[in-house]
Amino acid sequence: MSRLVLACFSIFFFCYGSILPAAAVRPSIAEKTKGLQKIEGYFPLYWDASEGKMWLEIAYWNREFLYMPSLPAGVGSNDIGLDRGLIPGAKLVLFERAGSRVLLIQQNEKFRASSANPLEEQAVAESFAVSTLWGFEVAAAEGDRVLVDATKFFLHDFVDIAQTLHAEDKGVYTLDDSRSAFYLPMTKGFPQNTEVEVTLTFAGTNPGAFVREVVPTPESLTVREHHSFIALPEAGYGPRAFDPRAGYFDISYRDYSAPLGEPIDKNLIARHRLEKRDPQAASGDPIHPIVYYIDGAAPEDVRQALFEGASWWQQAFEAAGFQNAFQVKVLPADIDPMDIRYNVVQWVHRFTRGWSYGNSIVDPRTGEILKGQVTLGSLRYRQDYLIFSGLLSPFGPSGQPPPQLAAAVYARLRQLAAHEVGHTLGLAHNFIASTHHNASVMDYPHPMIELSADGAPDLSHAYGTGIGEWDKVAIRYGYTQFAAGADEKKALSEILLEAARSGDISMTDADSRPLGSANPRSHLWDNGSDASAELLRILKVREAALARFGENSIPIGTPLSELDETLVPIYFLHRYQTEAAGKVLGGLEYTYALRGDGQLVAKIVPPDAQRRALRALLDTLSPQTLTLPERILKLIPPHPPGYRRNRESFPSHTGLTFDPVAGAEAAADLTASLLFNPERAARLIEYHARNTANPGLDEVIAAVAAKTWFAPAPAGLAGEVKEAADLAVFRRLLALAADTKGAPVT
Repeated sequence: MSRLVLACFSIFFFCYGSILPAAAVRPSIAEKTKGLQKIEGYFPLYWDASEGKMWLEIAYWNREFLYMPSLPAGVGSNDIGLDRGLIPGAKLVLFERAGSRVLLIQQNEKFRASSANPLEEQAVAESFAVSTLWGFEVAAAEGDRVLVDATKFFLHDFVDIAQTLHAEDKGVYTLDDSRSAFYLPMTKGFPQNTEVEVTLTFAGTNPGAFVREVVPTPESLTVREHHSFIALPEAGYGPRAFDPRAGYFDISYRDYSAPLGEPIDKNLIARHRLEKRDPQAASGDPIHPIVYYIDGAAPEDVRQALFEGASWWQQAFEAAGFQNAFQVKVLPADIDPMDIRYNVVQWVHRFTRGWSYGNSIVDPRTGEILKGQVTLGSLRYRQDYLIFSGLLSPFGPSGQPPPQLAAAVYARLRQLAAHEVGHTLGLAHNFIASTHHNASVMDYPHPMIELSADGAPDLSHAYGTGIGEWDKVAIRYGYTQFAAGADEKKALSEILLEAARSGDISMTDADSRPLGSANPRSHLWDNGSDASAELLRILKVREAALARFGENSIPIGTPLSELDETLVPIYFLHRYQTEAAGKVLGGLEYTYALRGDGQLVAKIVPPDAQRRALRALLDTLSPQTLTLPERILKLIPPHPPGYRRNRESFPSHTGLTFDPVAGAEAAADLTASLLFNPERAARLIEYHARNTANPGLDEVIAAVAAKTWFAPAPAGLAGEVKEAADLAVFRRLLALAADTKGAPVT
């Protein structure tokens, strides 16, 4: 019987064995990749040109690393925000093997346990979910090494292009696999990172106006997305605690092993690793300096300005006890900017001007910055040239502008380079610095425009040179290396308190950007310690610039219609200082005070200062301020073919022709939006109730009405301008009354 069974089994296996499931007998990696192009790196890659596939070799299991999608070739519109060099953020991930499957798992760094007890760590890990980003099938194996087909993973839209366009109402797009492929020139491997780039095409319907401006066929939008696998740094980095007074970006998490009575929410600053060769030396050379490389794509004159501005940071590191710790070089031909080991300053182009960025790749576990990447928009310095041309009106009969014009542009570029590099060193904005000796390059600087002896605008001192005193304080806090046994927490606090006693403090975005914010000294693009006095001064500068404005404001041979775009920044020259003065009204002086540090906590702006601000703001609503002279109006014709109106043009209600009333309406609306901001109105009501010496909302409304509605109307164009300003005020007051979220307005 046993022989019969055996015989039957043999026949069955011979006939049908080939249809049984294989016992997971896989080829070796060498066999599977024979004839393929190998790309060595942190994770080796194998390119199969015949199939258009990218294979990924994995040898590290349950070892954390960073995965970072990015956008090396963007859409080209600042309004959309999908710019070249965009880094949405790095993810802490690991590969986990489960039989024939490999999972790419994003760790949850928001919740931790710093205890030495592994059971505490396990309890936290099992209490919160992780995210599995992708699953791969093992195609070949050799020992602990496996090979997976990563083609679909790399051709996936991890930057969320389609979702971004849809959310911004720019069109409905879907990824088209048939028009997407690998971009091999930028697919590379390095010792500490592996880089894969792909070309992705999105098919769209109903593309928005911003897409139509920059894409040749808007229904077919092609960009390049990039994938980076980055090794985490070696142990030995010492995290530094975040202090809200210090002006740094923070890495935050919740530590469930924190002792009772200590904060459970922890914050660390983001900073580069920097250590002295001699830790006991008061000042010395680092083991490894921080080096930044300037993009060779920048024009030579621009490159030199960027080099000089970025180099300012060496002054701050010297103040922190380091020599030769911060260096700037032009990127050599043999260094690839994609290599994680190199910090780069990148020069990018867009169709519309927009923000520059200072991004960092940061270890989310510790806050250590692994790479700084600065993205500078090339249209910025061209816009500065336009603004300064309008201010100086420098194009006389010779057609050659004075050296002062270009000098001011390059001075601005130096400051911009220093500012964005500062972000990649870990520093946040400091928008209060402009009110105290321009103490930080991390502020947004409005050019300091002076009037010469003959009353002409002068840009000789438009921008400062060198790093600010606050910047030295911030770098001292973040990078000072203390001697063994020092009380680091106490020493760091003393650095900040010493600065505060000298008037150097920090105030960042949330307290500065909103038009309804309260701090009277913290704002963007402003100057001076007294916002109201500076507003009156800048109005005089504006008046002087408009008095000189004319044909000399544009080069010879330029269509006169281009005076439209040159006039805009001059006519609205006072806008940012107007916003700054608006914060004095209903303002509250405060700092990021900690208990026991002796700093100012909170104090309502004195009544007389509020009323000075109100009077200065009312000056911006007067017909004398808002009305352009007939001399200028006669110079600006409609735009000819090839020079269409654009977003830099004056607003217009009159079709093709220049509209001086629409511009006045826009300027008046800005002031009215500040005066009748709901948050400001609520503070005016509250502060007057607390102390009747403070101006109340009723007083502000009455003063505005007297300046606008009840003031006599001048003749001619000024009368039309007054009517436009009156209407802007009425609309804003009506909107305040209808605001259901604000304080009751009676």
